[in-house]
Amino acid sequence: MSRLKLTIAYDGRPFGGWQVQPNTETVQQVIETAIADIAKTPIRIHASGRTDAGVHALGQVAHFDVPSDTSMNPYNWVPALNSKLPSSIRMTACEEVSSDFHAQYDAIDKTYTYDLCLAPVVPPLQAGLVWHLPVLLNPQSLQEALDILKGKHDFQAFAAKRGNETENTCFVREIYQLTSHTTENGYRLTFTGNGFLYKMVRLLTGAIVHTAQGRISPEKLQQLLDQPKSLPHGRSPHCAPADGLILQQVTYPSR
Repeated sequence: MSRLKLTIAYDGRPFGGWQVQPNTETVQQVIETAIADIAKTPIRIHASGRTDAGVHALGQVAHFDVPSDTSMNPYNWVPALNSKLPSSIRMTACEEVSSDFHAQYDAIDKTYTYDLCLAPVVPPLQAGLVWHLPVLLNPQSLQEALDILKGKHDFQAFAAKRGNETENTCFVREIYQLTSHTTENGYRLTFTGNGFLYKMVRLLTGAIVHTAQGRISPEKLQQLLDQPKSLPHGRSPHCAPADGLILQQVTYPSR
C-alpha cells in the first residue's frame, strides 16, 4: 500500500464540520465517499485536525492509504476526486508520502485567518465569509489585545470543552504569529501556532474584538489568560461566529 497526502480546500457552509458524525453531512464523509467510489473499497482518511461547522479551509491536509491493486498515480487523484466532489470541496494537490507520515501528528504549525467586515452593509459575495461588526474597532486596543495573546500561554479560557478533558489535559499552546492588517472592508487577523484547541481561534477572535470595541479592558483580557478557573463557565464568553474563519495552511517538517 502507498500513502497519499491530500491538500484540500472547502467552503464550510454546507457541512456540519470536518469529522464524520451522524445525522449531518460532513466534509470527511463526502471525501471518503468519493475515494471509495474510485478505489472500490471503503477508505478512512485522517486530517490534520477537525474544523467546526461553517469553518472554511484553503489548506487542510489529510492522508490515506491506497490499496495495492489501485495503480492510479498521485497526480491523477486530483482530477478524479474533483470530478466526484461537489464544487464546495476541491482537491488542490496530492503527493505520495512515506508510510509513517501522519497528517495530524507530523504537523508542526497551522495558520488560520479570520476576516472582519466593518462596512455598513456586507457585500453579497462576502456573506458567510466574514463577521459583520456594527461597532468600529480601536486600532490601538486591537494591537494591544494581539500583543497580550501572542506567545506561549495556558489557553484554557479559550477552549470549548469536548467532554473528554481530565485534570491532566494540557491547554498550553504557543502562538508564533498574531497579526492584523486592514482589508477593503475591515481587518484580517492571522494566527500561526503549534496547535489550536477546540474553538480556540473563534474564542480568541471574540475576545480581541470585544477588547478593540472597548467592551472589555486589556487588563480583563490578561485575566482571561491568567485566571481561567475563576470564570463562570471556565472559559471566555466571547466566541466569534464560524463565518470568517479559514484554515489557510498546515506546515510539516522537510523530509
